[in-house]
Formats: sequence, C-alpha cells, structure tokens
Amino acid sequence: MQRVVIVGAGFAGYHAARKLAKGLKGRAEIVLVNPTDYSLYLPLLPEVAAGVLDPRRIAVSLTDTLPGVRLVLGTVDRVDTAARRVHYRDPEETPGDLAYDRLVLAVGSVNKVLPIPGVAEHSHGFRGIPEAIYLRDKIIRQIELAATAADPAERAARCTFVVVGAGYTGTEVAAAGQLLTRALARRHPALRDQPVRWLLLDLAPRVLPELSPRLAATAERVLRRRGVDVRPGTSVKEATAEGVLLTDGEFVPTRTIVWGAGVRPDPVAAGIGLAHLRGRIETDEFLAVPGYPEIFACGDAAAVPDLTRPGELCAMTGQHAERQGNAVARNVAASLGHGAARPYKHHDLGFVVDLGGWQAAAKPLGVPLSGLPAKVVTRGYHLMAMPANRIRTAVDWALDALLRRQSVQFGLVRSPAVPLDSADPELPARDLAAR
Repeated sequence: MQRVVIVGAGFAGYHAARKLAKGLKGRAEIVLVNPTDYSLYLPLLPEVAAGVLDPRRIAVSLTDTLPGVRLVLGTVDRVDTAARRVHYRDPEETPGDLAYDRLVLAVGSVNKVLPIPGVAEHSHGFRGIPEAIYLRDKIIRQIELAATAADPAERAARCTFVVVGAGYTGTEVAAAGQLLTRALARRHPALRDQPVRWLLLDLAPRVLPELSPRLAATAERVLRRRGVDVRPGTSVKEATAEGVLLTDGEFVPTRTIVWGAGVRPDPVAAGIGLAHLRGRIETDEFLAVPGYPEIFACGDAAAVPDLTRPGELCAMTGQHAERQGNAVARNVAASLGHGAARPYKHHDLGFVVDLGGWQAAAKPLGVPLSGLPAKVVTRGYHLMAMPANRIRTAVDWALDALLRRQSVQFGLVRSPAVPLDSADPELPARDLAAR
C-alpha cells in the first residue's frame, strides 16, 4: 500500500488529511505528522485569551475527527528527497523517520518578529493555546496586582496593555481584552478611579488595512468608543521590562506587550532544500513542487500562484489554507490514479472580524455588515467552519452572555514558555543581531 505523509495539521494539513482519508478509503495509508494531537481553530484564539471560550473548544482532536489517518506526534526537521524519507523528533526529542510515496508539506506559519530591541524578550506572541492561556493569566494577574499596588505609577503601568499590530489578530485581541479588563476592574474597589488603557499600534495608516476603508473605520470607531487608544502610523521602537518606547518618542509604562504584527512561513519550509520564494515553498498551480512530482505543498508555507491575480501569490490566510488543503488532497489522489487533478483557483468569499460583545465587522460575499448583523454572521461562520466542538462552543457563548465571566488564573504556563524569543524557532537571541 502506498503511503501519503502530511506534515502539519493546521487548516491546510487537516483538511488535506480528512479529504484524502475519505477519498481513498483505505487504498493508501495516510500518515499525519504534527507536534500536537489537535488542530487549532485559530480564529477563535482571542476569545480563549478573553475567557469567553474554554481552550478545548478550539482544539480539534485529530484522532477523533480523522478516522483512517495515522497520527505521528513529532516536529519535522529534515526531508531527504532522494531517499523519500521524512525525519522528525517526537515530543520527547526521540528521532524518527518515515518513508513516503507522496508528501504534503503544510507546515504553516510562525510569528513575524522585527529586529526591534527588547521585543523578543519582553513581548509575547499569539499563535497558540499556551500564548492565549498565558495572556489571560497575565491580564488577570496585572489587574489583581494593580489593585494592591501602593505606588500610583506602578498601578497605572499594570493597568496599561499594549498590542502591536492592528490586523485581524491584534484588533480582535485588543477588542476582547478591553472587555475583559473592564469586567475585572469593576470587581476591585481600589481600581474604581483607575483608568485601564489599551493601546493598539500599527505603522499602517488605519486599523485592519486588509478591509475596505468603510468597515475599517467602523471597527476603529467601535474600539475608540470603548476607550481603546488606536495609534495608526505608530509602532514600537524599543521594549523594556518597564514599558515601550514608541516611534513617535513617547514612552508608555506597561507590563504587558502582545505582539500581533503579522506572520511568516515556518522556517522549516526554507530549510527543507526545495526551491522557495520569500521562505515559502514554490509550487505550480496544481500545488505540486516543481521537479518533485511526488511532493506537494499548501497553506501559509506554500508559494501558490493566485490564478485570480496573475503574477501574484495566494495570501497567507486561513481561507486559502483550508481550500488548498482540499485541493491538494484531490491532486494527490489523482497522482495515485484516483480522479483527475485540477489547478487551484479560489475567489475570496469575504471576511469576518469579531470585536467582542455584540460588535463585529463582516463582508460575506461582498455585502458589508457591522454591529449585531455582522456578529450573527461571524459566529455563524465560525460554527460552520469548525470541524468539531460546535455545540460546546455555542454553549460557551450562551453562558458568557448570561453569566459573569470567571476570573481565576490557571497558573499552568510559566512566563519563559511563551516569549517571542522562545516561541519562534528561528529567533533565538543570538540571531537577532544578524537580522
């Protein structure tokens, strides 16, 4: 029996594995290599950080939802294209390898960190459940410590939260986080007259530059109305343990810096030895790697030509990743003699941005929406897009609307586990100076 090895269980890898398992139905062995036993539904991560959703809601079990797929826990560090073998290390650092007849590389993306002094050491990324849990713990901790602080300057610094990057992730984190801190501060009489500040920074001239100006303005208006200090055209020049120095010269005392200024392909994509464009594995319109008909790539780490925009590459979005996963499954099956291959061509179906509470911005099929209608569309889209846990997620949303949000720290993740210099596999401190 021929073996198809899929590396990575993000949107692209997960959907590739699911469609291959259904399409081939035992006519080939499907092996999925991933560091965890779950696929993360990333769009709802800000709601985990804000305490709206239980972390397990967005962790989709691979063994439960992918029958017929063999899961191998591990992180791929090398691909021997001549011998057709994938080399990996399991969570306990034990090396292993797998032979393949077809290989699908869907390794995804990591935080994109700029060489700004202090950022890697003093800020925290937002790409996984550990970061979300830690951010939630830290927000609660800072509010509780501020309530007992005797020094007004310390109290103000602990009640100031800085988010760098006003794209989808940064905007949603600031929106959800502000509602969380507002609820937390109300429970502490000592903070009754203490302002809780959220700063949203970005060098772009407006928030959500990916959106139409009209909807971006709507989102910014919602944030400002809540008290979020939106600073377009401004970013961080230096970060320290005491705060951040902004590019406009202002120093903002803070103990919490969240880095959401974009993503980049996982470094393993460029290190495999295949041709790549700006760190993304080069593919043709069939998602096959030129010169290697047995290797395919999809998702954020694949440089897939965008047939709707000649000369451009597909954007690094979850929408593209999911559909590329389905497309690569069809083309891999065709290469094994089952069905016909088709080029990947996708038209944008719109977007949704959750702004917390009853606010959202959405543009499904080109129709701009805001407020409650956008919120209904946003949550409906997520429930349809999630591979599992839909009922539990809906129940969590209902409970959040009816009950007071819980505010205890988990204490499960230590601070050193999530700074950018340890969360990003290609950003140890010794490499910063070389960038």
